[in-house]
Amino acid sequence: MAPMTAPHGTPPGPGSAAGGRPFLNRRLASFGTTIFAEMSALAVRTGSVNLGQGFPDTDGPEEIAEAAVRAVRAGHGNQYPPGPGIPELRRAVADHQRRFYGLAFDPDTEVLVTAGATEAIAASLLALLEPGDEVVALEPYYDSYAACIAMAGATRVPVTLRPHEGAFRLDLDELRAAVTPRTRLLLLNTPHNPTGTVLTETELRAVAELAVERDLLVVTDEVYEHLVFEGAHVPIASFPGMRDRTVTISSSGKTFSFTGWKVGWITASPALTAAVRTAKQFLTFVSSGPFQYAIAEALALPDAYYEGFRADMARKRDILTRGLEAAGFEVFRPAGTYFITTDITPLGERDALAFCRELPARCGVVAIPNSVFYDHETAGRSLVRFAFCKKDEVLEEAATRLRKL
Repeated sequence: MAPMTAPHGTPPGPGSAAGGRPFLNRRLASFGTTIFAEMSALAVRTGSVNLGQGFPDTDGPEEIAEAAVRAVRAGHGNQYPPGPGIPELRRAVADHQRRFYGLAFDPDTEVLVTAGATEAIAASLLALLEPGDEVVALEPYYDSYAACIAMAGATRVPVTLRPHEGAFRLDLDELRAAVTPRTRLLLLNTPHNPTGTVLTETELRAVAELAVERDLLVVTDEVYEHLVFEGAHVPIASFPGMRDRTVTISSSGKTFSFTGWKVGWITASPALTAAVRTAKQFLTFVSSGPFQYAIAEALALPDAYYEGFRADMARKRDILTRGLEAAGFEVFRPAGTYFITTDITPLGERDALAFCRELPARCGVVAIPNSVFYDHETAGRSLVRFAFCKKDEVLEEAATRLRKL
C-alpha cells in the first residue's frame, strides 16, 4: 500500500509531519500492522478458534519452567546478562549443533544469543547488507524478512516455491537465474514457513554450490529444525565451503513451546558472529536473562523429548489434515513446521485475504492468508495457512466448524 500524505498546504494527518511528509520512513511505508496482529485481534473479537498465529496453547516441559523459576529466585540473569549470552547457553547451543549435526562451533566466538529468531534475522541482515545489495529469498516468506531487508536498504528478489505433486518445491534453475552481480546474500528458511516444505539434501547441495560459486553469504532460518515429519533436516552449513559463509539461526520457542521467552541464537564463523553482534548490541543489547539459563537446560533434554515432541505434532498435523480435507480444502501435507497450507479453490473461493477476513463470521475459525507473504501475489492468491500447534480438542472443534463451509 502506498503511503498517504496530506495535500500541500493542509494540516498534516496523524501519520504526517508538517509540510505533508509522512512520519514513517519510505523504507517501511508499505508495512502496516502485521497480518498476525490483525487476525489474532479478529479471533478475540469474534470468539473464534485461532489457527492463525503460530503459538502453542500449552506450555513446554514443566522441568524447564521450573528451571526458569529457579534462575529468577537465585538472581541468575535478573540483571543484564552478558551481551553475547550467558556462557551456559552458548555452550549448550554449541553442544546441540555437535550432537544433532556434527557441527563444531566455539561457544565463545561462534555463538550469539538473541531476542528470538526475529532479532537474529534483523541483526544479521542489518549487519551484512549495504544499501543497493540484493537478497534472494524463497517466497512465500515470513513477513519480517521483507521488513528487515527494507530496513537494511537492500532489495529483495523472490524465488517462488511452487506446488508440485502435493508439496511446494524449489526450482533450482529459477534460483540460479535470480542471482545477479548485485546479489549479496541468500535468505533460506527450512523447514519452511508457511508451506511446510523441507528442502532436500539434493536441493541444499545445489544451493550451497551456487553460494560458493558466486561467493554469496547465506542466512538460514532453521527454527523448525526439530519439527520434520518426513525426510530429515540438514543444515546448509554442513556442506563443503559453507561453514564460513553461513549464519544459522534457530530459537527455543518452536522446539520447547515457550514462545514468549524470546530466546534465539545464531551460529557462524567468528567474523560473521562479530558482525551480527555489532548490530544486535544496538537493538536489544541483551534480553531474557533468567530464561537463558532454563533454555540451556532444555537443549540438553534427552532424545526421547525431541522424538516425543515431533511425534505429538505429527499426530496433530494428521488431525487437522483430515478435518480440512473433509471440509473441502485442497491440502498440502507439510513435511515440517506446524503449519498446513491449503487451497480454497475447491470451495469456490479465489481471494485468500477476503476469505480469511470472512471466515470467523462464517464458521468461527481464524487462519492466515498466504497471499500476504508473496511479492508475486497471484502465486498465493488462493492459499490459506492453518496452525496445528494446538490441543487436540481445539483442532477437532475447528474441524467441526470448518465443515459448515
